[in-house]
Amino acid sequence: MSDSAENSSKTIGIIPARFASTRFPGKPLVDIAGKSMIQRVYEQASKATSLSKVVIATDDERIVEEVKKFGGEFVITASTHQSGTDRCAEVIEQLPGFDIVINIQGDEPFIEPAQIDLLASCFTEEKVQLATLIKSIESQESIYNPNSPKVVIDVNGRAMYFSRSPIPFIRNGEPGVWAEKHQFYKHIGIYGYRTASLVEITKLPPSSLEIAESLEQLRWIENGYYIQTKVTDLETVAIDTPEDLKKLNKLLKALKLE
Repeated sequence: MSDSAENSSKTIGIIPARFASTRFPGKPLVDIAGKSMIQRVYEQASKATSLSKVVIATDDERIVEEVKKFGGEFVITASTHQSGTDRCAEVIEQLPGFDIVINIQGDEPFIEPAQIDLLASCFTEEKVQLATLIKSIESQESIYNPNSPKVVIDVNGRAMYFSRSPIPFIRNGEPGVWAEKHQFYKHIGIYGYRTASLVEITKLPPSSLEIAESLEQLRWIENGYYIQTKVTDLETVAIDTPEDLKKLNKLLKALKLE
């Protein structure tokens, strides 16, 4: 982290963390090569030069106790939040004075600090209110995976739409060769917001597109906000289920990660 104004000293990184995950209860506290998931995320985020502060936002005392053990900073938030975005909005009420908020996924233990810095760089343009990262899709499998949201962008890199379905549809091509016919992008689930915009979007009611796709960013687009994107070449490893954790630990064991 950096305290210089040159490196966005008014940018805060927030890691929403809840214990009661439907698919993986207690996920933030699982052990990954000797450290809890939430500790690994916190340590990686703290390496980002664009952030002057990193905090974990949680409503669970078990997570608070873990954060205290490794010396991290935390903010206790309400248990009624429906999304990480809503949890971030409460944090900035408790910690005013930041112009930009970076919402960092709490289930990506090896997130690259460079990705956080890339996202933060979107806000060098004053007109940018919301931002996220995207990555090129190279495999056919990812195009059709509903758990990997896709995004289409305009010539300025603004998101036009997000979907769990393959977008765009390639009319003159069999599904097996779509990746060869068009550059598809997948969404990387890290968000940046100007503080004022964060407050505004959390006051919006759920939209029809958001409900249909179960993607909160569609609420923002449907209400006239634009989302700036930047392309990252770095992959992310998200732990959504116990099976994902088993695969990761097997890989780490093979790599003999300390």
